[in-house]
Amino acid sequence: MQTQLERRAQLLSGNEACVYGAIAAGVRFFAGYPITPSTEIAEGLAQELPKYGGKFIQMEDEIASMAAIIGASLAGFKSMTATSGPGFSLKQENIGFAAMTEIPCVVVNVQRYGPSTGLPTSPAQGDIMQARWGTHGDHPAIVLMPASVRETFDLTVEAINLAEELRTPVILLLDEIVGHMRERIELPPVDEIRVVDRVKPTEAPADFRPYKPGPNLVPPMPAYGDGYRFHVSGLVHDETGFPSGKGSDGDASIRRLLAKVEQRKPKIGRAELFQTEDADVVVIAAGSVARSAKAAVKEARARGIRLGLLRPITAWPFPADAIDEVSKTAKAVIVAEMNLGQMLIEVERLMAGRVKAFPLNRIDAELITPEEILARTQEVIGSVN
Repeated sequence: MQTQLERRAQLLSGNEACVYGAIAAGVRFFAGYPITPSTEIAEGLAQELPKYGGKFIQMEDEIASMAAIIGASLAGFKSMTATSGPGFSLKQENIGFAAMTEIPCVVVNVQRYGPSTGLPTSPAQGDIMQARWGTHGDHPAIVLMPASVRETFDLTVEAINLAEELRTPVILLLDEIVGHMRERIELPPVDEIRVVDRVKPTEAPADFRPYKPGPNLVPPMPAYGDGYRFHVSGLVHDETGFPSGKGSDGDASIRRLLAKVEQRKPKIGRAELFQTEDADVVVIAAGSVARSAKAAVKEARARGIRLGLLRPITAWPFPADAIDEVSKTAKAVIVAEMNLGQMLIEVERLMAGRVKAFPLNRIDAELITPEEILARTQEVIGSVN
């Protein structure tokens, strides 16, 4: 009997694609707590993980769920949790702990309308800034934002690979529309899926220093039970893992945590550019809004309007190179998002006044439509000409 991963053509939702991406990348532990609109991920992994020798556990809350996947990762399992806005807020302290202690894990946030309980089944993109700055202190952040069902599968695999490669928490930031819509997709053959495993130490246990970085700034990581004894603390620690109490150790540690992501920005930070080469106006949109934006670009081109699309695939690190590229030719950009301007803040920072950015926001629990983008484009063209 074929497993779901071995069936090529399938009709899947984004949440279901996330399940199979996690399995394909080697996730074998999931802890979570039901919350709309991400619950299908927990339900799917509860069903699928036992088939692959994995474990599913429903925890008492989101804080415990995050703690559980950190513990499972320390024990050697690739681990993941899934939630939405209110639960994502609860996870923030432990996300910071995972960043400080360099424990690989993936947090899926299927965004919904907020603040607070908001409209639980309605779409929004209000967690973009929280995904970067939700936990306290200076910390690295990798946040991937898919716009389709197939891309949800691919970016789930990539999120897990990045977590393992860099020993850091990675966030997969869907929105409700991407999580719940269904598309016919072609899953890649299992043997063609790139899977990355964390690097294990090679020295003798007696010589092992758990936070001594390798040449790529990432320390090798054994599992508890591999014969290596090591201490894990969210306090500032030296290479032994034990608290040092020294600001100089904190300085060196935090700078390294950030550098291991910063030096890989060209590889991690990605965007899709669609008909931007000659565009007078470029729409910047991510997730489900980018689908409306692409339709608007096609319609605009049919009308003789030179509109283009820049779609951030990584919300963080934000694709600065793509922003720089369009800022050389575009007269204006429109930042379309289902919030009141979170992505706009970063776009304006990177544009540095070279190109004026115009907002297009919607927070009434409805998707921004192609017609709205076209109308805003006409307004912008009129103001810059």
